[in-house]
Amino acid sequence: MATLQKIRNKGPLLVIVIGLALFAFIASDAWRAFQPHQTKQDVGEINGKEISAQEYQSMVDEYTKVQEKLYGRTTSDEELTQAKDYIWESYVQYALIENEAKKLGLTVTDAEIKALIKEGISPILNQTPFINPQTRRFDKDIMDYFVKQGNPEDVTLIMNYTENQLKRALLINKFQNLLMKSVISNPVEAEYSFNARTNQSDLLLAVLPYSSIADSTVTISSSEIKDLYKKKKEQFKNTVETRDIKYIDVEITPSEADRIAVFNDVTEYSNELAKTNDEFASFIRSTGSTVPFIDLPITKAALPTDIANRLDSVAIGEIYGPFYNQADDSYNAFKVLSKQLAPDSIQFRQIQVIAATPEATKTLADSINNAIKGGADFVELAKKYGQTGESNWAVSQNYETAQMDANFIKVFNALNTLAPKASANIEFGQGNLIVQVVDRKAMTNKYKVAVVKRPVEFSKETYTKAYNDFSQFVASNGTLEQLMKNAEENGYRLLERNEFMSNSHTVSGIRGTRDALKWIFDAKKGEVSPLYDCGDNNHLLVVAVSDINEEGYRPVEKVADILRAEILRDKKAALLTEKLKNAKSFDEIKSIANVVTDTVKHVTFSAPTYVSVTHSSEPVLGGEVMGAELNKLSDPVKGNGGVYVFQVYNREKTNDTFNAKTEEENLSNMNMRLMSRFIGDLYLKGEVKDSRYLFF
Repeated sequence: MATLQKIRNKGPLLVIVIGLALFAFIASDAWRAFQPHQTKQDVGEINGKEISAQEYQSMVDEYTKVQEKLYGRTTSDEELTQAKDYIWESYVQYALIENEAKKLGLTVTDAEIKALIKEGISPILNQTPFINPQTRRFDKDIMDYFVKQGNPEDVTLIMNYTENQLKRALLINKFQNLLMKSVISNPVEAEYSFNARTNQSDLLLAVLPYSSIADSTVTISSSEIKDLYKKKKEQFKNTVETRDIKYIDVEITPSEADRIAVFNDVTEYSNELAKTNDEFASFIRSTGSTVPFIDLPITKAALPTDIANRLDSVAIGEIYGPFYNQADDSYNAFKVLSKQLAPDSIQFRQIQVIAATPEATKTLADSINNAIKGGADFVELAKKYGQTGESNWAVSQNYETAQMDANFIKVFNALNTLAPKASANIEFGQGNLIVQVVDRKAMTNKYKVAVVKRPVEFSKETYTKAYNDFSQFVASNGTLEQLMKNAEENGYRLLERNEFMSNSHTVSGIRGTRDALKWIFDAKKGEVSPLYDCGDNNHLLVVAVSDINEEGYRPVEKVADILRAEILRDKKAALLTEKLKNAKSFDEIKSIANVVTDTVKHVTFSAPTYVSVTHSSEPVLGGEVMGAELNKLSDPVKGNGGVYVFQVYNREKTNDTFNAKTEEENLSNMNMRLMSRFIGDLYLKGEVKDSRYLFF
């Protein structure tokens, strides 16, 4: 019964299940966890409200519960990491906006939610799982069907998610729309925007690159750096504490002996495979192959490329390999068991049969199948037994790579061989399944193949040597100064990362570095961590804290290089401008030493100009060009790549037709994107603190 239920109700409920897989990432029932603060262990703070670790964990638990209901499997570590970030970011965003909305008296009522669902036209609803596969839009009938026919526990969970998502999205939408009312586009602005986009200029361009002046020839004093720092101090404000770190990451890789060992294993397996004529599934499983055996003819697309590319050069029953594949660093061998012409797409319909006893089930199934073979109407028979008899398409790429038990393999083996209008009676778990092929498309070659694919992996001996060598080095170099001095000569590379933040999930993108992350923000300046075994047991890590950047303004010494680069550019620009400013013609400009010339076409005000000779994007040129006179040499213009002089020799307009309404709509959309940045200001205003690294 349980097995039969897996393929029951392929209509609306299947749509819901598939839709929910996407919806889980945007659903917001996690917001429900607004509970009284019960512990002093906090993961963060928003607008002075502390968020406990228990509260946050409850949000994560709710999410994983939904995932398990949808997928029938445990959430992976990567998915869980993404979920934790999504839940936190959504929580923060809504909390910040909700706080502002309360001040304005903005609310969302139950009546609004019901009206929204009834109308079914809101884009918000198209983010729910209740989507019609034909229209790709929200379908209230699908939602109502789910409410009536679904498991009560699932209905409660999913509907709460849906309604909460609607409520919160609607409140955010109301708040954003209110902000948008403060920015209004008009016909004058629309025409200006249109002209900025459609008026194009072609120009002769000359540039003295900044690289034409050696950095060493420009003197920059400490007082100049301090003066510029005072002007730009607000740009160098840290909203949270960060750390500067130096670290050594040792990635353990297979030795040559490890490679030889894998090759020898695959050679032995290929010899055994040549002698094997049955029980391929268990044999392939015993080899540790990353490609499981499927007792089903499949297309090349379902196999790794290195296997698929060699299939047609191997006769049925022959062994190919061992061979090495560089793309996935593996040794491989395979045996072609069969090759046949089969449809890529199969349209079929089904009737599920189950009676009081296995004997009664078989008798009833035989009777139904014989009736179909005798010309009985399939749909009418299906309706007689409480089913629709509607047809579905099975496409190779959708089922060949899916995990299938023996029952489903029997079904697809039958579908691949049945002719149109032919039917089959298949034992399926505790019942039977009658299938009939309605149509077949795209006949293609399909193969049954047993594959041994073994990635080259390091051995225990290789790991032990790497660990012992590195642990001895760490033990002998317990200070930051020693690491900096001795790393390279011992064969290790000392890496660095500045402004490292606590909301990072990993150190250097290495999995399993949570303990190292916690250590970094507990350590003092100059301290060196213990050795961490991390990654997929293939990384060894040691970290040192080189500096601590407190919340607030970064000291001038920390940003001196940034300021020096700006001053250097400005001083070079002044020197280069002096060389260019007295020139009277473009030909005179070209005679100046180190000048580089180019012709640039289709320059507009609305987009930055890319200058190939300096490999730089120059937003300033668009504005200067728009206001320049035709065939007149411009004054020097300071850009990102150098100092420019140009002469417009042609102007033209694109073939676009001005439409005031369209332009105003475009401006409104642009304003919407700009206004969306308000969340950043709310974030700063709300003094959001993220301390999740301490617990998660």
